Amino acid sequence: MRTVLMVAEKPSLAQSIAKILSRGNVSSRKGLNGACSVHEYTGSFIGQSAHFKMTSVCGHVMTLDFIGKYNSWDKVDPAELFSKAPTEKKEANPKLTMVKFLQVEGRGCDCIVLWLDCDKEGENICFEVLDAVLPVMNKPRGTERTVYRAKFSSITDTDICNAMNHLGEPNRNEALSVDARQELDLRIGCAFTRFQTKYFQGKYGNLDSSLISFGPCQTPTLGFCVERHDKIQSFKPETYWVLQAKVNPEKESSLTLDWDRVRVFDREVAQMFLNITKMAKEAKVESVSKKEKVKQRPLALNTVEMLRVASAALGMGPQHAMQIAERLYTQGYISYPRTETTHYPENFDLKGCLRQQANNPYWAETVKVLLSEGINRPRKGHDAGDHPPITPMRAATEAELGGDGWRLYEYITRHFIATVSADCKYLQTTISFSIGPERFTCVGKVVTSPGFTEIMPWHSIPLEESLPHCEKGDLFPIGEIKLLEKQTSPPDYLTEAELITLMEKHGIGTDASIPVHINNICQRNYVTVESGRRLKPTNLGIVLVHGYYKIDAELVLPTIRSAVEKQLNLIALGKANYHQVLEHTLDIFKRKFHYFVDSIAGMDELMEVSFSPLAATGKPLSRCGKCHRFMKYIQAKPSRLHCSHCDDTYSLPQNGTIKLYKELRCPLDDFELVLWSSGSRGKSYPLCPYCYNHPPFRDMKKGMGCNECTHPTCQHSLSMLGIGQCVECENGVLVLDSTSGPKWKMACNKCNVVVHFFENAHKVRVSPETCDLCEAALVDVDFNKAKSPLPGDETQHSGCVFCDPVFQDLVELKHAAMRHPMHRGGQGKRQGRGRGKGRRPGGRLNPKKPKDKMAALAAYFV
Repeated sequence: MRTVLMVAEKPSLAQSIAKILSRGNVSSRKGLNGACSVHEYTGSFIGQSAHFKMTSVCGHVMTLDFIGKYNSWDKVDPAELFSKAPTEKKEANPKLTMVKFLQVEGRGCDCIVLWLDCDKEGENICFEVLDAVLPVMNKPRGTERTVYRAKFSSITDTDICNAMNHLGEPNRNEALSVDARQELDLRIGCAFTRFQTKYFQGKYGNLDSSLISFGPCQTPTLGFCVERHDKIQSFKPETYWVLQAKVNPEKESSLTLDWDRVRVFDREVAQMFLNITKMAKEAKVESVSKKEKVKQRPLALNTVEMLRVASAALGMGPQHAMQIAERLYTQGYISYPRTETTHYPENFDLKGCLRQQANNPYWAETVKVLLSEGINRPRKGHDAGDHPPITPMRAATEAELGGDGWRLYEYITRHFIATVSADCKYLQTTISFSIGPERFTCVGKVVTSPGFTEIMPWHSIPLEESLPHCEKGDLFPIGEIKLLEKQTSPPDYLTEAELITLMEKHGIGTDASIPVHINNICQRNYVTVESGRRLKPTNLGIVLVHGYYKIDAELVLPTIRSAVEKQLNLIALGKANYHQVLEHTLDIFKRKFHYFVDSIAGMDELMEVSFSPLAATGKPLSRCGKCHRFMKYIQAKPSRLHCSHCDDTYSLPQNGTIKLYKELRCPLDDFELVLWSSGSRGKSYPLCPYCYNHPPFRDMKKGMGCNECTHPTCQHSLSMLGIGQCVECENGVLVLDSTSGPKWKMACNKCNVVVHFFENAHKVRVSPETCDLCEAALVDVDFNKAKSPLPGDETQHSGCVFCDPVFQDLVELKHAAMRHPMHRGGQGKRQGRGRGKGRRPGGRLNPKKPKDKMAALAAYFV
C-alpha cells in the first residue's frame, strides 16, 4: 500500500480537508512540534489503495535573511547589501521546528499532494515543503510521478473532492516571482532603512519612531497620504455665489430649483443675475423630460473591493478585515478571500450557493423569490485567472460568527445576492424652467423596480419630494429668489478606502500585501488613523516624503515600483528571467542609494526645522563614565542615553522603564548603572550603558545587561547573582533580582520566566556554596521573626531553591508580564526539582569564589 503525504497551509484547513476526503473516518494525533496535527485514513489514490497522512504547515516554512555578519548594523556598510551580502533561507519560526516535523512525517512516503493556498505565496510555500520532504521520501520507480498539486477555492465537499480528482503540478515560475519580491524588498528595504535610521537617530531626539524604515511599496503608500496633506495645506478657499430660486406649484408646497450656471466667482456679476431674475414674477416651464434609468447591480466581489467596503462602511482596518476574512475561509464560510477576479466562471454553481442562504431570516424572502423566478447572470467582470470572486459557501448565524466576523460575512453575502439580482430601475423626470433670461432645473426620481437595492438598501435611490404634474408653457408663481454666498473647501485626508483605490490603480502591492503596507505606515508612526478611518500624516511622515521628493522623487512616486510589479508578474508567467529581473532592479536601486547617501543633507535640512537635536532633548539621568557629567535620558522611541559633552549616544533596552540604579557605578568603565524594568509583575535588571553597547568580554554580545555579564567579582554580575539553569529554555540562567525585595524573585536572563520566592524575607543573597544534587547555587535567606514561614520560628536558612524541602512551598514559577506583544502572559506551578534542573552552566559560572581575584581578572583580560 502506498503512503501519501498531504500538506495544507494551516492546521485548521488540514483538519477540514481530511474530514471531507475521509468522509469523517479519520484518526488524528499531534505532531512533534505541538502546533500541527496529523490526520490519517485509508482510501484510494489514482486507482490504488493508499494510506493518507494529512498535515499542515503554519504559513511560510522558510524566510529570507542575510547571513550572520550582514545582520549587524554596525559592522556592515548598507551599500554592500545590494550585491555583496549573501542571503540564505532560514526557518521562518525556529520554535516550530517545521522542517524536522515535515521530514519526520514525510520519511517513507511515496507521494506528496500539496494543498497550499492557491496563490503565488502558496506556490512558493509548495517548494519550501518539497525542499524539506523530497530528500526523505521513497525514491520514485523510473519516471513515476510523486508530486501533485491540488487547486481549490473553497473548503466545501464539492470543491475539495473535485480538486482531489483533478490534481496538477506546482508552478515553479509563480514561486520564483515571490522569491524575487522577497529578495528585492529585503535588500532595498534594509539598505535604505539602516542608513536613514542610523543617520537621523544619531542626530535627533524626538522622532518618536524606533525605526525610520523605507520600503519599495511602503514609501509610495505614504507618498499618497502626504500628497493629499500637501493639497490640503496649499489650498486657498475661494468665495463663490449661487442663485437659488423657489417656486410654488401649489399654495402649501414649494420646489427648490438648481441654477444651470451652477455658480459664479464674481459678486457683481452674481448681483446682476439676481436683479434680472427678480424682475420676473413667474417661472415658465420650458421642457419636461422623462427617462427610464438603470442603476447597475455590483460586480462580483474581489479582495480590494472587500477591503474598501470594510474600511469605509464597517470601520475595519484592512489588516483586521483580511484576518477575519481568512478565518471565515478556513472555517468554510466563504471562498478564498485573496482574488483579483470579478467574473464568475460559466460552470460556477451560483444557485447552489444561493440555496445555502434560503433560511437566513435577514434575506430568506429575497433569496426564495430569486430561486423561484430565476437568477440573473452576474455582470461580466475582470477574469484575472486566479480564484472565483469572494462568495458565501455556507449559511451562518450571528451567534456562530459574532461581532466583526458576522458583519463582514453579512456584507459578503448581501453583495453576492445582489450580483444575481436584477438591476435597480427608476424613472427620472427633469423639468426645465426659465425665470427671465436665466434657466433653472429640477430633477425627481421614482423607483419602478428596486432590484438589488432591496438586499443592499444603502445603494437605494433616495426618496425625494414628488414633482408636480406640468407641461411645457405652464407658469408657476415664484416664492423667492436669493443669492447664497459659499466657499470652496479643501479635500479631506485620504480614507483607507481611497488609499486602497490609489494603490490598486498604480499597481502598488498585491491584493494580499496592500493591508500590510497600510498597517506598516501606521505602525511606524508615519500616519495616524483619525475618525472616519482617515489617514493623517505625522510630522515624521511628511518630512520623509518631502525629503525623498527633494533628493529623488522616484523613491516615493508609484511609477518605479509599478514597473517592478509588472516585471515580477512576467516572471510568474514565465516570460521574464528571474536572475535578470533581480540584477537589473537591484542595479537601479543601488545607484539611487548612492545618490541618496550623497544628497542626504537635503533631507537633513527639512529634519532640522521639524525636530530637536539630541543635545536639546531628554532629561538628565545618569553620569557618563568618561566626562562624569550627566547624560540625558531620551524617552521618545527608541529610548536612549545621550552625553552632549562627549557627543555619544547609548542605546537601551526598549518596552520598559529606565531609572537610576542607586548611583552605583560599573567597576570597568565608571558609568553609573541604570535599572530596566518591564513592570511590577515583570522582570528587571541593572545595566551599564557603556557595556550594553560595547561588550567588555569576548563571550558577551551587544545588548546584554548585568544579568548576563561575566565579570568574576562585580556584585551585579551573572557570576555573583546567577542561581541555576532556567527550567524552561536551554541557554538561560536564573539570576537573583536584588532590587525586588520584599517580593523577592529570580528571572531568566534569556526568556521571560520569573520565579517568585521568599516573600517578606528581610534579606536574600546567593551563597558561594552549591547544591550536591543539582549543582545550583545555594541561597541564604534571612526572615524577620514576626513573618518567618520557616519551621520552628527560625529566621535564617541556607539551601537549594530546587531541592531543599524547607523551601518547597516558598517558590512559585511564573511568566513575566512583558509590555512587548511577542511575550505571552500566563503562569504555572513550580517546576524544576530533581537532578540537573538547577545546574549552573559550567566554565565561567563556577560557583566557588576564585581564591585570587586578580588572577581571575587576568584570565579574563588576557
